[in-house]
Parts: sequence; structure tokens; C-alpha cells
Amino acid sequence: MNPRALFIITGEPRTSAKPAEAIRIAAGVGTWKKTDISVYLRGSAVLALSEYVDEFIDEDNFSRYLPIVGEFGRPVYVQRGAALLGEIGESFLKFEQIDDAQLAELAAGSNYVLRF
Repeated sequence: MNPRALFIITGEPRTSAKPAEAIRIAAGVGTWKKTDISVYLRGSAVLALSEYVDEFIDEDNFSRYLPIVGEFGRPVYVQRGAALLGEIGESFLKFEQIDDAQLAELAAGSNYVLRF
């Protein structure tokens, strides 16, 4: 059984490069198929699922690597009721809203938890 890694992304993609870099790293590690990757977006990081990422810092990482993350066989997890979810428009990626208790379960079941 592969180890599990959870990427918790909370950074603001319009002003920080951290969310884009986290997506790039998650996609890179996941393509090795030696670690099961899950991605969780919280707060303004949910904007990473926007159909238009043109004005984000390092927007190429979102358009290039987020589809790879979507191929890992699980949804991208997002904060249930995040204020900016209404602004993402038509997301091309399957996502699932989870609450804090579900996030805690996801983290507890992971071998590694990385926060960006």
C-alpha cells in the first residue's frame, strides 16, 4: 500500500505563488504513483478551481498541473461553504466540499500532511 500525502492549500492565488507551487508539487509527486495524493483547498485557495486563472500568480501551474491532480482518481477537496466558492464559475475539475471534521479524518488517515 502506498503512503498517503495530503496537501492543504490555504494561500491566496491572486497574491501568492505558494498555491500554484503546491499544485505543481502535488502533481509531480502523484505522477510517480508511489504516493496517494489528496489536495484540500481552504479559504481563498478555492479560487484555484476557477475557470479563469489568468490573473493568478504563476497561473501556468494551475492550467498545466491541476488537470494532472484531477487524474489521481479522487476529487479535490474544498472547504465546505467557503465564501469564494461562488466565484469559481464552471470548474473543469471534480471537487467535493468537506467540513472540518472530514478534513481531520482525511489528515489522520494520511502519512504526510503538507501545508501551503
